[in-house]
Amino acid sequence: MISVPLPFIVALVLTFLLCLIMTQRESGYRPAIVFLSACITLLVVVGLRWSYEAPVFRFLQPVTAAFLPPAAWLCFSGLNGLAKGPAWHHFVPTGIVFVLSALWPWVYPPIDALLAALFLGYGATLMRRGLAGADLLTGARLSDAPQSGRAAACAGGLLLFSGMVDLAIAMDFGLGGGGHVRGIVSAANLLVLPPIAWAVIVMVRCVPQPESAPVAGNSEDPAWQGLPAPADNQVMAEVDRILAERRLYRDPDLTLDRLSRRLGIPARQVSRAINRKLGQNVSQAINGWRIRDAMELLVETDRPVTEIMFDCGFQTKSNFNREFRRVAGTSPSGWRRQARSGTIASVSAVEAFPPES
Repeated sequence: MISVPLPFIVALVLTFLLCLIMTQRESGYRPAIVFLSACITLLVVVGLRWSYEAPVFRFLQPVTAAFLPPAAWLCFSGLNGLAKGPAWHHFVPTGIVFVLSALWPWVYPPIDALLAALFLGYGATLMRRGLAGADLLTGARLSDAPQSGRAAACAGGLLLFSGMVDLAIAMDFGLGGGGHVRGIVSAANLLVLPPIAWAVIVMVRCVPQPESAPVAGNSEDPAWQGLPAPADNQVMAEVDRILAERRLYRDPDLTLDRLSRRLGIPARQVSRAINRKLGQNVSQAINGWRIRDAMELLVETDRPVTEIMFDCGFQTKSNFNREFRRVAGTSPSGWRRQARSGTIASVSAVEAFPPES
């Protein structure tokens, strides 16, 4: 029977996943495609190195590994609302590892220690940003912001684990001559790469496609900078007005950045005003508007619940049901029955934005 090394099997599974993503033909998936391609390459190189011990694979393994942390960070940058710009400086460490790996036969540089620092640094930063709160993920869909934060924290944790593995490899070379490296590298890659690939895909899926036309009233406009910050009451009045007039909450791709641009107020001030006045994050507040709209449609029409869910800006039934219960205290179908039977007087019995305490 032909024996196929486990890294090749995992690489085959990730290749199938990569093909599925590529069929989406969406530009937003490009960071995930790059990251998945790097994961597949690393698994193949690991499998070939420990199967054939060719010098070329010894050279390629650390170089490919050094590509993963900055690639994961760039997948996260869309969630964080970071300005688009040159990304080459993130890959300077990869270039350094490339040079050191090429010099390995002669000078034996501390490549594993450098890889550990790279994974630990990006991992800690990514985990910290993911756990900082949904309102800091200004580029994520508001309905997906909590999930995207968890995915970012998961990816950061996995990078931290990889960094500790690289430290273990460096110690093994220093104390034991590298006798356990093969098992450590193979096990670590098999444990880390599939879940981190999943986390990266989740992060990328939470970033909507770029808007087709520029939005007037950009909060980053230099003309706006330097003006006094509006009071929380003013910000909330503007939020209420623009949501009521334009029904922006019905846009499933609404992000804090997009809401901020339409208000002409920086995202940080919008989120702080909502946090202080409502005791909610922006995602919860917008979902409150969506649920209030759904309540009205459930009472006033006979349309299916799923159709109403999509019209109000939700994309998944689980999210819709969870938020509906949070706001209304019952399921959508239960609300419809109670409202029509007179148990609930009106939609106004439940506030989308609860009164201030």
